[in-house]
Amino acid sequence: MNGPKPWIRTGVGVVLVVALGKLLLHLATASRYGYFGDELYFMACGEHLDWGYVDQPPLVALVAWAVRHTLGTSLLAMRLPSALAGAALVLLAGMLARELGGGRFAMGLAALTTALAGVYVVMHYLFTMNAFEPLFWTGCAFVVARIARGGDERLWLAFGALGGLGLQNKYSMAVFAGALVVGVLLGPRRRDLARPWPWLGGALALAIFLPNLVWNVRHDWPFFELLRNIRASGRDVVLGPVDYVLHQALNMGPFTLPVWLTGLGWLLVSKRGRAFRPLGWAFLVTLAAFIATKGKDYYLAPAFATLFAAGAVALEGFAASGRRRLLRPALVLLQLAFLPLLPLLLPILPVDQLLAFQQRLGFTPPASEKAHARAALPHVFAWQFGWDEMVAAVSQVYWGLSPEERSRVAIIGNDYGQSGAIDLLGPKYGLPIKALGTHQSYWLWGPGDPAKDVFIVLGDRRERLAQWCGQVEVAAELSHPWTAVWENRPVLVCRQPRQTLAELWPRVKNWD
Repeated sequence: MNGPKPWIRTGVGVVLVVALGKLLLHLATASRYGYFGDELYFMACGEHLDWGYVDQPPLVALVAWAVRHTLGTSLLAMRLPSALAGAALVLLAGMLARELGGGRFAMGLAALTTALAGVYVVMHYLFTMNAFEPLFWTGCAFVVARIARGGDERLWLAFGALGGLGLQNKYSMAVFAGALVVGVLLGPRRRDLARPWPWLGGALALAIFLPNLVWNVRHDWPFFELLRNIRASGRDVVLGPVDYVLHQALNMGPFTLPVWLTGLGWLLVSKRGRAFRPLGWAFLVTLAAFIATKGKDYYLAPAFATLFAAGAVALEGFAASGRRRLLRPALVLLQLAFLPLLPLLLPILPVDQLLAFQQRLGFTPPASEKAHARAALPHVFAWQFGWDEMVAAVSQVYWGLSPEERSRVAIIGNDYGQSGAIDLLGPKYGLPIKALGTHQSYWLWGPGDPAKDVFIVLGDRRERLAQWCGQVEVAAELSHPWTAVWENRPVLVCRQPRQTLAELWPRVKNWD
């Protein structure tokens, strides 16, 4: 008599093993290299809890606050939530494959493809709101799939809750949630939208999002001002429609292409996938929206876990018997073939070996912003270096001032990474004061003590500062070979300001 299968051989067991493997991989690499610039900023936001920030909703700041006050501020502590989100996404992709009608192989393939997709590897390595975004998008897709299979229409409340929380994480949640609603409208269950539950779900999402909406109104919509400034500055690399689509294949990893492309086709044209067609339409609508608005190429990434699940179901059915069954191990091996390339995405190698590895592959670090293209390392690595050296230099400059000047000095960063590094690492190097900043929410937090009239300035040019101060000197040179190029500007000391810092503050705002 055959007994029940060991749990590890079930679909859920396979998915759990893959999720655990991804979690362990991220934990093992979390403490190599250094803090990423965005992470320093998010930790600073966590010390200024509010319902909104210039460039993001409040969820990531709340997580940063919780991490600081429970686990501390080590790299491992800071990056643990993202690693857990990555493992959770693997689980969710596997469960979505089952919801779409897949068996053990489909669940395992969906989990494996999600675990090794290139952009997801990076997202779940760093502490960023991007790590949580795919969970909200895929969770909403799961709810729509459950409803499509005849689930209780009250599940629209769960959709609304996920959508509202997703909006408190990133505003792009509105694009995908709206695209899912469009997908339902174009699909066989459009009649559901004439009933109250979808509208109640929408009302719930709005209620959850309302505090941030009110914050934006009260602060004159800083996020929209930021977007206008970015477009005017030409900072981002703008892609045409064809290049945008090609970048999706590169970002997710070429080995995932057969899975997600099959999934999109299965959702849009197959008879078996007809009930879940809203998921396919949602992907296309989201893609079109980001192309039309010139969004960065990684903005679409959270939608791919849904396609991985759908593709895994389709390929499982196609390779169900006969010689086609050989396709199953081939698909698994195809995903595992990505493992040797992981040093391009995770800090596995020492930097000198990574540079040699890039050279052997003929790899040029990709760039979504024009300044990133000048770095020897991919931006995800480059912006982790130089912070300790910068803060140590600032500390030396600070303690080199007279006691009287130290009582009147302010440290000002021109990007949020610099200000965040002073705030987080300053105590380690004996700095007794926090930083101000002209960038993003640091500017919104204000100029501080109006009596400060000696400024230690980071990330600026001497000739530009001469318009604000009568005396500007280079106090320390910075020269790190791997950091982001703009972080190697010298440490400047400005004296004899022509206006008070409070008077200067409106003129130095840097929302870009």
